[in-house]
Amino acid sequence: MVEQSVAERVVRVAEREIPIGGPTPSVREGEKLLRRTLSLCPECYRLLPAVVFERDGKVFIRRVCPEHGEIEELYWGDARFYERAFRFEVPPMKIEPIVPMTAPCPFSCGLCPAHGDMTALANIVLTNRCNLDCWYCFFYAERAGFVYEPSLEQIRQMVRVLRRERPVPGLAVQLTGGEPTLREDLVDIIRMIKGEGVRHIQLNTHGITFLQKPELMRQVRQAGVNTMYLSFDGVSPKTNVKNHWEIPYILDIARESGMTSIVLVPTVINGFNTHELGDIIRFAALNIDVIRGVNFQPISLTGRVPRSERERLRITIPDVIRLIEEQTNGQIPMDAWYPVPFVTFFSDLVEALTGKPQFKMTNHPACGAATYVFPEFERVDGERRVKRFVPITDFIDVEGFREYVLEKVEELRAGANRWVTLLKIAANLSRFIDRERQPEGINVLALMRHVLLRRNYDALAEFHYKSLFLGMMHFMDLYNYDVQRVMRCNIHYLSPDGRVIPFCTFNVLPDLYRDYIQRRHGVPLEEYARTHGAKMIGPESKYRRDVKKLEAGEPYKRTYAPFMHLWKKS
Repeated sequence: MVEQSVAERVVRVAEREIPIGGPTPSVREGEKLLRRTLSLCPECYRLLPAVVFERDGKVFIRRVCPEHGEIEELYWGDARFYERAFRFEVPPMKIEPIVPMTAPCPFSCGLCPAHGDMTALANIVLTNRCNLDCWYCFFYAERAGFVYEPSLEQIRQMVRVLRRERPVPGLAVQLTGGEPTLREDLVDIIRMIKGEGVRHIQLNTHGITFLQKPELMRQVRQAGVNTMYLSFDGVSPKTNVKNHWEIPYILDIARESGMTSIVLVPTVINGFNTHELGDIIRFAALNIDVIRGVNFQPISLTGRVPRSERERLRITIPDVIRLIEEQTNGQIPMDAWYPVPFVTFFSDLVEALTGKPQFKMTNHPACGAATYVFPEFERVDGERRVKRFVPITDFIDVEGFREYVLEKVEELRAGANRWVTLLKIAANLSRFIDRERQPEGINVLALMRHVLLRRNYDALAEFHYKSLFLGMMHFMDLYNYDVQRVMRCNIHYLSPDGRVIPFCTFNVLPDLYRDYIQRRHGVPLEEYARTHGAKMIGPESKYRRDVKKLEAGEPYKRTYAPFMHLWKKS
């Protein structure tokens, strides 16, 4: 029945027979309307009017399907933080569409004329094979029933579509999967992408392959990988079942290979690893020689999930941020975090100075949030510990600086002299910086003047390597789906058919996008096994760890020494 339902959806969309419309949902007594939008029915994909509203200090989304009734879901766990985030909403970016709009959003993705944000990061799925078989994963070959691995030439053509985007060509690619390190031609792929003009390449991996092939990390680094996005769901074996035992060895290989830009990527699941959020940040800080940041991802609840289970597992951006504040003893407060579009003011300044379109992140404010923190350390019984975190907002008035720069942007657009304006900005920087509170070894005033006046970005490296970036991106699911967010998505997937597809349609509507596309361009498991060997797929391809050996190793003991008490107590 499920397969028949999926097939029916695909046919209905292909023939443009998309069910649209339903009753306008009401806002009841004790609720405050925040905005109107469109959403989907999780059962039939009907496009429905929806309301985003506040109730009891939280934000919810509600719609009513004529066939399946009312669907209500938690949208953001803190209404005050929601309203603060929307203070920094910016207009959408006008982009040149890649495909015509032949159906209403989100059924015409590719990018269509309704889209309002450029590609900040383009995902390329290199394979849907994986050498793990985690119980919670829904996206690997054996479960899909086919292997998807685009050829080098297909990948080249995808990258060329990205580079032809206008008004600003795409500059950043993330290689993902499955597990991308299983591709034998990974180094060749990276070199090719770099040769096509892509400036920034991220490798999204569990990292375990590097224990089996330590030389591979140096090879991918030298070929052009700038950053490694490393799965890391917690500091204990219970929370990080995927690669807890291997992480210390992966970090040591990174040190030896010059891979000094790792971002930890925890999937945050309420009640599962939410008690370790502060410790994840401390772990990153203690390994700041190779770890540049943490990008938290509140769970996207895929498939059919009963409401009781959704309420148990669901966690939203402000919920995670509040827990981080609590677990860092208030050192990283909620007010240190800002929504993604906050930073567009700097792009506006460069655009006004140069007269050329610039890369901007005009995301919907509910998509994500971020901050920077500077760790300070101390010795306790001879062991290095994190003494405290200093958020960037402790010594820079970021909101005041933003407002001042936007004033100067308007002056430049009105015809003000760009050099005089730059000198004014440089001269007034000290108004926004508290030099007595800035972290030791960082001269923010000098750094910003170097960037503004001399276009010297080398100084930013010092800032980058002494700080930790903390990010938060909450990808949607069918229960909290907001079409306005899709229209502002800037994390996209490149497809062999030439389309550029937003994350929250590609993965949330898999039978219309991810699975449908990859099945068309993939091969059945049996055929792949015949042509590539049986050991490349199935049980023989899976990684099996020796826990005792890994736990006995010096890197494991050294890396987890500050945290072992957490799981030894339990």
